[in-house]
Amino acid sequence: MEKILIVDDEVDICYFLSMNLKKNNFSTTFVNTISEAKKALSLEIPAILLLDNHLPDGLGVEFAIEVKRFNPSIKIVMITAHDTPTDRKIAQKNGVDFFLAKPFLINDVFKAIEFVKANAA
Repeated sequence: MEKILIVDDEVDICYFLSMNLKKNNFSTTFVNTISEAKKALSLEIPAILLLDNHLPDGLGVEFAIEVKRFNPSIKIVMITAHDTPTDRKIAQKNGVDFFLAKPFLINDVFKAIEFVKANAA
């Protein structure tokens, strides 16, 4: 069972993603801040990180750099309401593997997961 860590400050989104991913045989954990994400990553390495950009204690695009330094094999899917060409360019430069704009459909999340799994190094 593949592990996915969800990092989003909107608890409803965390529950929604977690519930739907578990129904499709993924193991999920969710946290609401970057500091909680760091703790979670120290305990368990997920295959995929679903990462919001604007979090209470920092930007997901900056945290993505740390994640890739820590473990380059973790695939990062950024899910954010802040979707501009500049946001996408910075995210890609910082190691984000897939960028998904909010609002999203759950099928979009599954497509993003399949994309990053297919493009795993």
